[in-house]
Amino acid sequence: MPTDTLPSMAQQPSAQPGNLADAAYRHILERILSGALPLGAEISRRVLARDLGMSALPVSEALQRLEQESLVESGRRVGTRVRIPTPQDIRGHCTVREALETQAARLFQERARSSEREQVTALAAKLDRLYEASADHPERFSGARLYKLRLEHKRFHLLIARGAACPYLELQIEKNQNLVFSSFYDRLFGDRRLPFQWHGMLASAVCGLDVDAADRAARRHVRHHLEEIMYRLEPFFSLDAVQIASSLGKGK
Repeated sequence: MPTDTLPSMAQQPSAQPGNLADAAYRHILERILSGALPLGAEISRRVLARDLGMSALPVSEALQRLEQESLVESGRRVGTRVRIPTPQDIRGHCTVREALETQAARLFQERARSSEREQVTALAAKLDRLYEASADHPERFSGARLYKLRLEHKRFHLLIARGAACPYLELQIEKNQNLVFSSFYDRLFGDRRLPFQWHGMLASAVCGLDVDAADRAARRHVRHHLEEIMYRLEPFFSLDAVQIASSLGKGK
C-alpha cells in the first residue's frame, strides 16, 4: 500500500523513466485519495519532483494521466489542482459504477472459483464489523484509519471484479472507485451507519446460484444513499476551489 512519503528515486539508479512516472502517479493518487491533497488543492510539479527525488518530466507524465482520469485539472491561470467534481460528474460516476459493478457481479457469480468466493465472503464480514465499529465508536476512527477502511472497501469490490475474470473490467472499476470514494466523503458524512450486514448481503448474492439476484444486489448496493449524497454535497458546489480546500482543511 502506498505511503505519504515514497523513497527517493535518486536511490534507485536502475529505475526507468516509465517506472518513475508510475511511482509519481501512485504517490499523487494516494495523497488525493487520503485527503493530503484535498479537492481544489494546488499541485506543484516542482515541489513533487523535489520530494520524490526526480525530474519534473515523470511528474508531468503522472499528472497528465491523472487529468485523463478526471482526478486533476490544469489551466493557464490556476495551474494544476485536484479536480472538484460537479453534480453531473458525481451522477455520471455513479451511473458508470452501476454498469460496471452489476456486470462484475454477474460474471463473478458465473465464473468465480471457490477460493475467490471464500475471500469475498470473509472480507465482506470484516468490512461489516469495521463499519459498525466506526459508527458505534467514531472517536476511535481517525482520518488515517478511515482511509485504511476505504482501502479495504475498495479491495472488496476489486476482488469481485477479479473473480469476474475480465482484467479490463477490473481496471475500469478501480479507476471508477478512485473517483467515487475519497476523504471528501469521510469528512462530509463522518461515520455513517450502513444497513445491517450490508457487504455480507452483496457477497451472499454474488456467491449464490442466481445471476439475476447478483445483479439486483450489486445495483442496490451502488444506488444506496445517492440522493442523500447529492443533497449533502450541494453547499460545496457553490464554493470556489480555495473555499472548498479551506472548508475541508477545517475538518482535519
